[in-house]
Amino acid sequence: MSEQTNLFDMLDGDDSYMTPEAVALVKAAREIAPRLKDRAKMTDETGSVPVESVKEIIEAGLFRILQPKRWGGSEMDPRVFYKAQMALAEGCMSTAWIFGVIGVHYWQLSLFPEKAQQEVLADNPATLIASTYMPTGQATKVEGGYRFSGKWEFSSGVEHCSWIFLGGLLPKPNGEEGLEHTTFLLPASDFKIEQNWDVHGLRGTGSHDIVVEDVFVPEHRTQRTNNYSDAGCPGRETNSSWLYKIPFIQVFQRAVSSACMGALDGAVNEFRTRAAAHIGKHGAKTAEDVNAQMAVTEAMIASDQLKLVLTRNYQRIVDNAMNGTTMEVEERLLQRAQSARVPKICAELADELLRASAGAGLRKSNPIERINRDLKQARAHIANNADAYARAHGAVMLGLPNMDPFV
Repeated sequence: MSEQTNLFDMLDGDDSYMTPEAVALVKAAREIAPRLKDRAKMTDETGSVPVESVKEIIEAGLFRILQPKRWGGSEMDPRVFYKAQMALAEGCMSTAWIFGVIGVHYWQLSLFPEKAQQEVLADNPATLIASTYMPTGQATKVEGGYRFSGKWEFSSGVEHCSWIFLGGLLPKPNGEEGLEHTTFLLPASDFKIEQNWDVHGLRGTGSHDIVVEDVFVPEHRTQRTNNYSDAGCPGRETNSSWLYKIPFIQVFQRAVSSACMGALDGAVNEFRTRAAAHIGKHGAKTAEDVNAQMAVTEAMIASDQLKLVLTRNYQRIVDNAMNGTTMEVEERLLQRAQSARVPKICAELADELLRASAGAGLRKSNPIERINRDLKQARAHIANNADAYARAHGAVMLGLPNMDPFV
């Protein structure tokens, strides 16, 4: 049986962003994926991505696709990053998940003041940063910065990281009323990891709780998350590329949905191999089952469509960043809703693949069972609440105000 053709690696409109270096990075991700697949069962059972998997991704330069060249990164179009993430996810969705949420942090660090960038990267430009952005941190203003405390859930891959981004709220500057989301940057010495990640899917992400007890965070290690102005992104003084002019949410919203497309492709690959050889107890061939035939084609159609939307949307995002223009709120909300729908669609189609695998397919020895759980877990992420973001877009289209502070 021939290998599945990955249409997303073929020409997709204006593909000028796929430079020879970009092609090599995506190829490297594809070469790593089979080894991630070999470790996927262990990753799921131990609740942690193996160190050797993280090391391979680091050594291939994949985490640093969005990092400025001045720090040794690739400073590439986000589409390259997400192509790499989807390729990794064909092998192991948990590994691809932490790749997504850790790798985008190089992009946000580039918006912080130069002093913060130096503190994190000067000794090791490949230093990894974890995150959990829920604004549960309590900050008290003191001379030079803040006293900071709090507890946060769901910090994926944190055990592999030396620094962390944590969410909190601070008063708006210049006497404006209200509070705004702020990202606080802390070294590993300032936070504790509560190892309590025991869930249905994405078990290997090790998304443990984080506790901070009254530490000092200097002013230069904070960044107003949704302030896209030059004043709100002082790192642009040294990182002047159009890449760092993209609004926060337009980079981050895809970090927690794009792995789902690669995972669905992985499920399709597993299903094709299994169905081509499987004969049931009553002598029926799975390959001849109409349910199996429909399930595999519908999954492949959806994967192709979802990737085309991602590519088209990022072309719009990149064009706006390069031209210094702002995308209309209606389009931003639509893109957010489209991103959030990805896990929902992929999970529903993986369900059909699992159903068409028949009774024996429900055994844990069938990788589609694990992929199915991973996709359902991804749907639970707040950024993947498909109904909420569809309603947010629909409300604006019907004349109501936009209520999403990230958009």
